[in-house]
Amino acid sequence: MINATAENNKMPINYAPIQDDNAIELGELLGILIDGKWLIILATLIFSFFGIAKAFLDSPVYKSDAMLQINEKSQTLAGLDPLTDMFENKMPVMAEIEVIGSRMILGKAVENLDLDIIAKPKYFPVIGEAIARRFQQRNQENAVSEPLFDLSPYAWGGEAIQVETLTVPADWENQELILVAATRGYFQLFYSDELILEGEVGKVASKQLEGDQAPISIFVSLLKSRPETEFTIIRQSRSSAISQLKGGLTVSEKGKSTGILELTMESRNPNSAVKVLNEIANIYVQQNVEHKSAESQKTLVFLEKQLPALKEQLEAGNNILNEYKNRQGSIDLAVETRHILDGIVDIKTQETLLHQQRDELRQRYTEAHPAVVAVDKQIARLQEQMLSHDVMVKSLPKTQQIILELSGEVEVKTSLYTTLLNNAQTLRVAKAGTVGDARVIDYAVLPAQQIKPKKLLIIAGAFVLGLFLGFMAVFTRKLLHGGIEDPDLIEKRLNIPVYATIPHSKEQEKLTNKYHKKKSKTELNQKNILALEAKEDMAIESLRSLRTTLHFALLEAKNNIILFTGPSPGIGKTFVSSNLATVMADAGKKILLIDGDLRKGYLNKILGVSRENGLSEIILNTITVKDAIRAIPQANFDFISTGAIPPNPSELLLHENFANFLESISKRYDLVIIDSPPILAVTDAAIVGRMASAVFIVAKSGKHPMREFEQSLRKLLNAGADVKGFIFNNVPISSSRYGYGYGKYVYQYSYANK
Repeated sequence: MINATAENNKMPINYAPIQDDNAIELGELLGILIDGKWLIILATLIFSFFGIAKAFLDSPVYKSDAMLQINEKSQTLAGLDPLTDMFENKMPVMAEIEVIGSRMILGKAVENLDLDIIAKPKYFPVIGEAIARRFQQRNQENAVSEPLFDLSPYAWGGEAIQVETLTVPADWENQELILVAATRGYFQLFYSDELILEGEVGKVASKQLEGDQAPISIFVSLLKSRPETEFTIIRQSRSSAISQLKGGLTVSEKGKSTGILELTMESRNPNSAVKVLNEIANIYVQQNVEHKSAESQKTLVFLEKQLPALKEQLEAGNNILNEYKNRQGSIDLAVETRHILDGIVDIKTQETLLHQQRDELRQRYTEAHPAVVAVDKQIARLQEQMLSHDVMVKSLPKTQQIILELSGEVEVKTSLYTTLLNNAQTLRVAKAGTVGDARVIDYAVLPAQQIKPKKLLIIAGAFVLGLFLGFMAVFTRKLLHGGIEDPDLIEKRLNIPVYATIPHSKEQEKLTNKYHKKKSKTELNQKNILALEAKEDMAIESLRSLRTTLHFALLEAKNNIILFTGPSPGIGKTFVSSNLATVMADAGKKILLIDGDLRKGYLNKILGVSRENGLSEIILNTITVKDAIRAIPQANFDFISTGAIPPNPSELLLHENFANFLESISKRYDLVIIDSPPILAVTDAAIVGRMASAVFIVAKSGKHPMREFEQSLRKLLNAGADVKGFIFNNVPISSSRYGYGYGKYVYQYSYANK
């Protein structure tokens, strides 16, 4: 930041800079938005257009739902609950949700409904499917004999295809095949633009491929289209089909701990969604029943293996007992012996049943499992009881002991066989009566309306997004550009005044366009000067205000020479110089305008005079000053052009002849105005500025960052130039930052003839 003192730059002693503040004015923000209104409108319109297009081009999505109930315990047929208590098993609801989404369930649904086969018409990119939906009803009524469009190979509405079976080699899975409809129900199948086979609707078409590849076959049951229409056929792998099905399926519990599961599916085909959901529900209920009866089935299989062997042992024991009785004669057991026999039979029956229970437990658990250990302890207790009975048996006569042993074996096996037979029958009844933990409450039905796209929401969202991005683009452009648009910032940051704020002139814009269209610049005859063509223009009024300010600024000046420069080209130095000269001359002053840009000066073109015999020739003493001065009659001031463009402009301006020329010429005029090159580009302005009593930096609104102003001011001050201040040019009138009819900086009072 440059703080120039009043002594260094000849600023008024009582000049006090306005204190800087970081407050952001609402009016300034609003002004930025108003200045960028067309960018905001354009962004909003573009996004709104795409939002409308998306809302009407997106395929409608429908949502179907089904409902299941998960019971806390297995349900059996009425009256069988006591028989199945041992098979109760509470299943967490979350576990059932995972089961429904498993490959076991979804894989069966894929197989049952052939969901691994994709067959659909080929539509025109982007808009084709939307057009087909719009005119599908019309084309169906006309049996597609009069299609809306005849742009093969695309479908335009009413086309339909149904592929029942499709087998392809393994490496062709998930690859796209193209089916092209032909006449009279025939079709052709292509893969990678190669004809694979030809077939007919309603018949299986197959072909053995070359090499070791598996054959390809297809059965098309329905094909409704005009000839040359293409259809996309894909045979998905089982995993891909399951993943795709799982992606569209949602399973969730309604409420907390209700046991009610809701199955929902979103799809572009509502009929397919309903069919898939109902199939999944049925498969789940079926597997649930099978799962609940599986435990009974395992026990039943074990018993059915034991019964035949036990029956054979029973028959063999009966035969041995009968043979012994026949040899010894009929022997009746005493009451005491019968009591001992009943005890032995009961103990052995229990022990045998416990051994069977232990064998069944060992199929699921290890030796150290608590259930197995408990059974082992029961068996040990029965064996201890059996030892006491053995002592009593040994006290009986020999014949009674043999009869007791044989009769015990028979009765034990009879009791055991009867028990197992009853258990097997009970399990058969329990298995047949199992209905599982789940039941279908609501099957899926066709949805009444689509859920997507939400057209109004999409359009409104696109509008808001476009508006927001438009705002962001305007502020981003402002931040990236960084150009100063408020002259107050110059005064606050650089501690130097802004002498004039010149608004943008539409009339000057018209004159500039006319100037560029002229083939010969001499045809202009000084009509490119705004002060001559539009004297009441606001820009000219600002220059009149500058004229008044200059009168007081030059009262104690060392001479009457003023210089206009700027940070960069294209900022309006020439406009300010030529029009200020005209305004000063109009006030009765004798004015000389000098084009001091010996590199690219073009004031002569604007004024309609030639470049030759100008400033460079004066410095070189090849012509006299009188020969170089050209009168501009309409503007009433004199003008000196650049002359021939020299190869060394800076060295030429440093020549003492130039200083002598300025000293002598300034005495002949009331004011000498010099238009010089940009200070940041070349040093010419710094050289000439030392000889002028007042130097003004012309800045264009919104073009320069503050750093350019700082560098320009520093270079001029370091060269010893007397910088009076800035001229802020081309400020947009439409900007609300300078609103109220430009009242903040420019006050215009127009005269009108009554």
